[in-house]
Amino acid sequence: MLASVLVPQSRRRGLMLVMSSPSGAGKTSLSRRLLETEDELSMSVSVTTRPARPGEIDGTHYFFIKEEEFDRMALAGELLEHAHVYGHRYGTPRKAVEQALSQGRDVLFDIDWQGAQQLREAAADDMVGVFILPPDRDELARRLRTRAQDSDAVVAYRMTQVSADVTHWAEYDYVLVNAEFEASLWALRSVLMAERLKRRRQPGLTEFVRRFREPQA
Repeated sequence: MLASVLVPQSRRRGLMLVMSSPSGAGKTSLSRRLLETEDELSMSVSVTTRPARPGEIDGTHYFFIKEEEFDRMALAGELLEHAHVYGHRYGTPRKAVEQALSQGRDVLFDIDWQGAQQLREAAADDMVGVFILPPDRDELARRLRTRAQDSDAVVAYRMTQVSADVTHWAEYDYVLVNAEFEASLWALRSVLMAERLKRRRQPGLTEFVRRFREPQA
């Protein structure tokens, strides 16, 4: 479907779709569904020093590593971005992302505002930022408790961070309120398609249009 609306035989560079939100706003669920519906989109798998949650698989959801390995990767320049989030460290391995972009594949990032700032500085031309807000604080608290991944103490801590997290919405290209899941998914797919269709992301456009100006035989 995507190929039918882009310039034929044009090798485009992929883009980085960066999604951030307060914890519990729904970005992880939206990310998973977006990956199911977009064939040319792949997930950037982060490294983290936090323990795996129930059901998480090393190498699929995250690469779970020790502090020492995280330090080594950061010092060696092997991370596009890295940050402390809720008491743990997270980072994006550079090599896999750069390879995907050069092959014309889009890469999805589920990261916080600190990582998004670093990506913006490192690769602003490739990045598209989407900030996801919950409908209200009560609904956010309900979602955090319902997913049953964290203790009551961790849920309480995450709620105290909301007021700080949401102040970064203005740093993103798009903002959506995740009140209804399917509507939010549709909005994200629309953002992705619009960004793919931008002139600067279709390198063969000038040559394609030039053919329409050639004299008829």
